[in-house]
Amino acid sequence: MRRIYIIRHGKAEDPNFSKRDFDRNLVERGRQDAMRVAHEIAADIVIDQQTLAISSSANRAIQTAELMCAIFDYPTDRIQKAMQIYEAHHLDILKVINSIPDDVHTVFLFGHNPGLSSLVTYLTDEYAELKTAYAAYLEFPDSMTFPQLSGQTAALQHIFE
Repeated sequence: MRRIYIIRHGKAEDPNFSKRDFDRNLVERGRQDAMRVAHEIAADIVIDQQTLAISSSANRAIQTAELMCAIFDYPTDRIQKAMQIYEAHHLDILKVINSIPDDVHTVFLFGHNPGLSSLVTYLTDEYAELKTAYAAYLEFPDSMTFPQLSGQTAALQHIFE
């Protein structure tokens, strides 16, 4: 079974004029929420060579990815950064997913709203609202690879809150 965890970054600093949106960092609540959700996910996963983590390049997404991947026992130096996920439309995020090699079976994708919530809804045909640090767990058949993933081809299994 192929699976993808679509994960919104944890709570970050409020936007202000002294810092670019891209450079906003997680706040303590964001770190705590991300670790709590990561522990829930970690209870049900196996990390192997067929696992891949991809994150938006923005600070808050990378920080969330590093916190969660450490709990998953996924090497944080193997997290791939993808600028294309930052402030992206769901179809642009899907292009990143569609570029994942056929031999990958599990993906952790870290990013931002509204793109991630729209992506889950598009892939599953089920409305999903990913609040900060939420993760949507989707599955699709083994016969389908990430390059073949498209609208209404995945099944929403669970939202970790």
